[in-house]
Amino acid sequence: MDGVLNLLKPPGMTSSNAVVDVRRLLHEKRVGHAGTLDPGAAGVLPICVGKATRLFDYLTEKEKEYRAEITFGISTDTLDAYGKIMRVSPTNITKEELKGVLPQFRGKQMQLPPMYSAIKQDGKKLYELARKGVAADLSGKEREVAISSLELVDQTGPQSFLIDIGCSRGTYIRTLCEDIGKALKVPAYMSFLLRTRSGSFGIEKAVTLQELTECSESEEAQMLLTSMDEAVGFLPEAQIADAWFDKLKNGNPAPCSMVQNKPQTGVSLRVYCAGRFFGIGEYDESTLRIRTMLYKD
Repeated sequence: MDGVLNLLKPPGMTSSNAVVDVRRLLHEKRVGHAGTLDPGAAGVLPICVGKATRLFDYLTEKEKEYRAEITFGISTDTLDAYGKIMRVSPTNITKEELKGVLPQFRGKQMQLPPMYSAIKQDGKKLYELARKGVAADLSGKEREVAISSLELVDQTGPQSFLIDIGCSRGTYIRTLCEDIGKALKVPAYMSFLLRTRSGSFGIEKAVTLQELTECSESEEAQMLLTSMDEAVGFLPEAQIADAWFDKLKNGNPAPCSMVQNKPQTGVSLRVYCAGRFFGIGEYDESTLRIRTMLYKD
């Protein structure tokens, strides 16, 4: 069984445990997720199955979209609702004040990961050190992130607001919420998080574990998976002449004369021949080589 499952991960489950459940239900050893989602968060978690595990590098780099709730007046050690309360301060942030600071967080910026994160120091994950009360040195661990969109959706409580975020891989929404609070000179934490999109996978077509369980022993299970070529449908397409089918199947590169539509050089391409998807290739002006072979008889 090969493809990508657009899983709707429930809150309270780790991404690793979601992979274990999918592996058990589909009886497939080769299973892995394409982008960790915090245990307390819910939403889209693409899970690669079978040969689709070779697509990790192509899927994890895509932009993510979230709906988050930010609550002012309280800070926690984990920056989310699952941590220990560190500070409580009366606040009176208005929708207009929040709207006023959001523009400064759009675009490329440097972001410091939270102490409770999977970033490693001396071989240990930061959250492991934090749980032991060990102070980690975060100097030099800043990373560049890009926030393409950041909009206020609505006010959900006296000091709680929903915001929609579009961002690059590696962006910590918890840190963003804390930084927004700092811009308003008040404590803040992320009280809720839902990932609504990961690359081409949207929440509107996500599958629950219950739905997967109900058809896991039937042929319908494959129908819940997005095909490998559809999963990388954002890549440009390259068509190889049918005459080169057997040679391509045996791993031979296709010469320029066999490439029916001349693709751009130096970019990853979806490669097809005789109506079959072969994998991800790259064109170099003279030949097209398959870099990630996904063809199956």
